Amino acid sequence: MKTLQKTAISAVAVTLLAGLTTTVAFAADEPAAPEVSPITANVTVVSDYRYRGISQSNFKPAIQGGFDYAHESGFYIGNWNSSISWISDAASAGGTKNVSAPIEMDFYAGIKKELIGEGFASDLGVLQYYYPTTGLPSSYTNPNTTEIYAAQNFTFGPVTGFAKFSYAVSNTFGFANSNGSYYPDLTANYDTGIWGLAVNAHVGYQYIAGQAVVKGVPTANYTDWKLGLTKDFGGGLSLAAAYIGTNAAKTGSTYAYQSPSGKNLGGSTGIVSLTKTF
Repeated sequence: MKTLQKTAISAVAVTLLAGLTTTVAFAADEPAAPEVSPITANVTVVSDYRYRGISQSNFKPAIQGGFDYAHESGFYIGNWNSSISWISDAASAGGTKNVSAPIEMDFYAGIKKELIGEGFASDLGVLQYYYPTTGLPSSYTNPNTTEIYAAQNFTFGPVTGFAKFSYAVSNTFGFANSNGSYYPDLTANYDTGIWGLAVNAHVGYQYIAGQAVVKGVPTANYTDWKLGLTKDFGGGLSLAAAYIGTNAAKTGSTYAYQSPSGKNLGGSTGIVSLTKTF
């Protein structure tokens, strides 16, 4: 599950040509600047795939990757994928074996324009989470989820980020009767200007609609947060480290988001990831 800014979906790189003071005659002798491709791709290896603070890979490493196409008009479309285990894990914990759902596939499209001013892009789009699944009984709610979203990006000197609101127009990640769930979040990044290091911060709130209050059953609603550092090595290679946590509920010995072994999938933890963008 990847946000368009995840935080979270890759932006097309912009090449800045500064200090162009040569005359046309001399400029003709200079090599032509390479054209910026409208297509970018990315691949990531992460120690634990956390989405909105919840482990999607049962605390194990995940391989991820995707591509984006961005048109000069502001229209974009893309796909992002990750290895996962949460669907088969949840089915197994519920007594249903032989469920296979090893991958998450996200498909998204939207339009992004600087309506307010330079560095303040407004973004509207739709995101489809698709989980190829076999062996899941019909009594289970389909985990496939469709969200629409609106985001406002901002730039204040070395500080960049976005405020975003995502709204589910389908059932949400396997929760029954959860149409209308939503997730507002805020992400900010500070470029330190030192050694290619940036400080990353994020906070969000996941609300799951249609959930009855049942004694002894923890609520599925929670707040998640992240604080981390990203090191840019240049050439599209970056290393990130972050500390992630949630306040996901617990009732007795049962967590709202629980692994088959009884661990809290939303528990605080540190993660590292290595990303290459092409």
